[in-house]
Amino acid sequence: RIVPSFTRNWLVRENPGRIPASFGKFDIGTIALSAVGLAAWTFFPASLATGALLIAGAVFNSVRLARWAGDRTLGDPLVLILHIAFVFVPLGLLLAGLTVLAPGAVPAAAGIHAFAVGAVACMTLAVMTRASLGHTGRELAAGAGTRMIFVAIVIATILRVAAAMAPGAPVLLHVSAALWVTAFVGYAFLFGGMLTRPRRQARNNAE
Repeated sequence: RIVPSFTRNWLVRENPGRIPASFGKFDIGTIALSAVGLAAWTFFPASLATGALLIAGAVFNSVRLARWAGDRTLGDPLVLILHIAFVFVPLGLLLAGLTVLAPGAVPAAAGIHAFAVGAVACMTLAVMTRASLGHTGRELAAGAGTRMIFVAIVIATILRVAAAMAPGAPVLLHVSAALWVTAFVGYAFLFGGMLTRPRRQARNNAE
C-alpha cells in the first residue's frame, strides 16, 4: 500500500490532479486472487486452473497498478521506481501462468526471477533509498547516483528474466548479476555515510 500512498502525497504536493484510487474492495479481491493463485502454483503447479488463476492475477494487478497514477510521477524517480518495481508483480504472475499453460515455451525460472530480482529486490532498494533519506532528515530527492542504481536494478531484472528464457546465453546472467551487485554496493556507497552520522533536522517533505 506504500506505492499509492507515497504517490498520492507527492502528487498532491507537486502535481495536483488525478491521484491514486483509494484502497478498497478491488484491491482486497486482487490480493486474495493473487494469493490463491500463488498457493495453487505451489501445491498444484501443473493444473490448468492454476495457470488461469495466475493469469487472472496478472490482469487484475495490472489494472490495480494503472489505478495508481504512476504515469504522472515521471518527475520524481523516488516515486516512479515504486511503480516500476510493482510492474514485476503482474509480470511474474503472467510468466508463472504461462509456465503452467505453455511449459515448453516459458521456463518456471522466468516468473520466479521476475518476483525475486524484480518485485522483491527492486522494491527493497526503492524503499531503502527513500527511507534512508527521510529518516536521516534529508530531502526526498534522487540524485544522479541514486538514479543510476535504480537503472542498474531494473536492467538487472530484465536481463535475469531474459537469461531464464535463453539459457544458452550465459552472458545475460553474468551481466545481470554484475548490475545487481552494482545497485546494492552503490546504495551502500551513497547512503552508508548518512546512516552512520547524526540525523539532520527533518525537512518538511521527509516521510
